[in-house]
Amino acid sequence: MVDKEHIKGAADKVKGAVKEAAGKVTGDDRLVAEGKADKAEGSVRQSVGDVKDAGRKVADSVKR
Repeated sequence: MVDKEHIKGAADKVKGAVKEAAGKVTGDDRLVAEGKADKAEGSVRQSVGDVKDAGRKVADSVKR
């Protein structure tokens, strides 16, 4: 199941990739760093979503 954390994480990763690429093209080291930070935040959000999914699966198996 895809939840808000997965969606936000994917969006952050895309946003970060765009910033990083733009920073590399323009030579803007700050923009490259921001892009990398956004991609890392996206990965964390997706991991949080994975943990939530695992928790839901456990809760569902207990109910059965």
